[in-house]
Amino acid sequence: MALDRQVPDRCPMQISFTPEFADRLRGDLIGRGLIDGSLALNKDEDRGGEHNPHGGGNTYDLERALDEDIILTSVGWANEYYQEGDEYIDEWGVRWKSQPYETRFGKGRYTEMVGHPLADDNAIDSYVPPDPNRDSLYVDSARVIRDFADEYLVVGVTVTTIWETAWALRGYTQLLVDMVTDPDLTNRILEIPFRYHQVAAERLVRQGVDMLWTGDDIGTQRGMLFAPATWRQYYKPRMAELIANCKAINPNLKVAYHTDGDVREVIPELIEIGIDVLNPVQPACMDPAWLKREYGDKLLFWGSMDEQHTLPFGTPQDVRDQVRLRLDTIGRGGGLILGPTHHVQLDTPLENFWAMVDTIRNTPCR
Repeated sequence: MALDRQVPDRCPMQISFTPEFADRLRGDLIGRGLIDGSLALNKDEDRGGEHNPHGGGNTYDLERALDEDIILTSVGWANEYYQEGDEYIDEWGVRWKSQPYETRFGKGRYTEMVGHPLADDNAIDSYVPPDPNRDSLYVDSARVIRDFADEYLVVGVTVTTIWETAWALRGYTQLLVDMVTDPDLTNRILEIPFRYHQVAAERLVRQGVDMLWTGDDIGTQRGMLFAPATWRQYYKPRMAELIANCKAINPNLKVAYHTDGDVREVIPELIEIGIDVLNPVQPACMDPAWLKREYGDKLLFWGSMDEQHTLPFGTPQDVRDQVRLRLDTIGRGGGLILGPTHHVQLDTPLENFWAMVDTIRNTPCR
């Protein structure tokens, strides 16, 4: 109903978690009797997916216990985050290193890229990317559709569609330079993740996902990461092709686009190429109420709960107030999937987390 701009009984909710917050939440849910404690013991089988809603054997017990409305299943480079070990090389040849951090709720770690297989200008001549046609990549999405499609909106995920995977292969600064100095090389590099994720997106749509979630972080806190003209040159045509191909398979498909930051300069063009849903609506960068006023008749929205300030550092009342503000503005009349603008981080108090969940669940939409 929300995606058809109707007013549902409550706003649909989607929340995901970093591994460390998922562990805290799991313990809390066990203590509340909302999930079976024996599931926490099966680390070897489920650890790769339990914290990461993009797939990989995920039992989705946390999402189901919270009464969320969306189940995510992912194919693509984004699945390489959060692998085990202090250092590893993923199947794309990107080298990752574990980076520890501490919060008042314990220690965590991020995995950051420290090596890029296409850093050398000539490496692309011999580079062989992973094969997106492997049937094994789609076993999990088939299971998710089989097990959950009757009760949940199943979203196929191919985020980090072009830019983010490309700079992982080439190096962040170097690819920014390439886009100015060497368009031919840039296009060769961009084609690698684009063609991979295009195949993945089309197969997920054919399998029967209800929505496709694609996109790249092309915004910063203060505007576009690179000039809109650069986005139009390299990324807009590719995204338009991917979306058109997927909607040709299923004309009723909704397509969501993820980008952090302030991307107001290209929102009309995202709509032009067929984007239905904007994610995550980062409120430190773009005013959610303004977005609703300007584009609510053309765009749907997903996210908008502040993971930078309110959830980790506000009070439970601050969180409740923000949920109600979102429902009264960007969510009024439908058109909103409410949730945090990022995976919930370890520094988020459980009191704030539950304030968000309970307020979403218990506040009628208008």
